[in-house]
Amino acid sequence: MKKKPVFIAFSTQKGGVGKTTFTVLTASYLHYACGYNLIVVDCDYPQFSINAMRQRDAQGVDCNPALQELAATQFSELQKPTYTILCATAEVAVDTVREYLDTHDSDTDFVFFDLPGTINNDGVLTTLSGMDYIFTPISADRISLESTLSFSAIIKEAITDNTDTANKGIYLFWNMVDGREKTPLYAMYEKVIAELGLPVLKTAVPNTTRYKKEVMEEGTTLFRSTIFPASRTLLRGSRLKELVEEILSIVKPEAYGRKE
Repeated sequence: MKKKPVFIAFSTQKGGVGKTTFTVLTASYLHYACGYNLIVVDCDYPQFSINAMRQRDAQGVDCNPALQELAATQFSELQKPTYTILCATAEVAVDTVREYLDTHDSDTDFVFFDLPGTINNDGVLTTLSGMDYIFTPISADRISLESTLSFSAIIKEAITDNTDTANKGIYLFWNMVDGREKTPLYAMYEKVIAELGLPVLKTAVPNTTRYKKEVMEEGTTLFRSTIFPASRTLLRGSRLKELVEEILSIVKPEAYGRKE
């Protein structure tokens, strides 16, 4: 009997706050740096942005000898290929994954879903209801935050608090935080968030351009990639490692039958 992988979505109604970026960064860190096996489902129809990123990554490797050497070393050490990216509309995303898992001999720990930034699409709500966990990036922009909190409150009521779903929680986390520490403004926002019954992760991600850094034409210093984990140089100070560790402490993949 195959184990059940953990279904996770970084999801928000507001665009530009990092859901696709965190999907890729977390997936790559878990797959290449932590040794987990996973699948990413790209539901960003019709552009399929993560699948397009994989194509850019592959082209970058093709024209960069240093990255070719890095890829060869990584494959030799991990003894496994890059993670699978499935393209599907939100309406059929969960069924697409289940069909893939039924027809492939894979030892999958996680499945990450990158969904459109709207709940006006019935398929998005349906897919979110099939998630084990939902993580939502938030920023201290009033308009963006109000929109995201409205979205999160709806998800909590319709999905997380619904005993008919398997969802175990929606968790918010601060992204694009200015400065080294959160200001009193964040405490005020978190008070409102607490009143809505929405948990916030301890890890806050700083506002840094490295989260947009993809494969370079020269060298091997890269951050956001579907083929490599974030480079150690750029990982420092990014809080990505801390974010992934906190997520793992919540989802507890071993509870789903992870094999060592």
